[in-house]
Amino acid sequence: MALWVGESLWAYPFFLSLHVIGLAIVVGIFIMLDLRLLGSFKEIRVAAFLSLMKFAWIGFIVNAISGAFLFTSQASFFVGSTPFLLKIGMIFIGAIMAAIIQTKLRELNNSNNSATISGSTKIIAIVSLTCWIGAIITGRLIAYL
Repeated sequence: MALWVGESLWAYPFFLSLHVIGLAIVVGIFIMLDLRLLGSFKEIRVAAFLSLMKFAWIGFIVNAISGAFLFTSQASFFVGSTPFLLKIGMIFIGAIMAAIIQTKLRELNNSNNSATISGSTKIIAIVSLTCWIGAIITGRLIAYL
């Protein structure tokens, strides 16, 4: 598999394209949700993001699968790359924050009180936002450091 991805004319660009599409979906949804939880876009009900969560997790799975294929092509380089290891750590923490936020969204939806966002939820949103942006930045730095 690693040789095919690394040496094929089409495999690496195909998986890289899938990775970018998955990134746009997952990070786009989670950043918008985090910003909404932090007080932006008040005209959008927080509960409206519940219907997007399945789509965000599909984007996450697309990224995980395509990322695994991309990883195989240069595994020995990636395991020693500080930006790559930071990226993976941020994605892991970001996914945990996303799961916690999804639970909080359900609680807000069930209480019909989407206007009140707790301080702890805002802190989680800040951590989530930082992780997703950090994952993008460190992901780009892999090629340069």
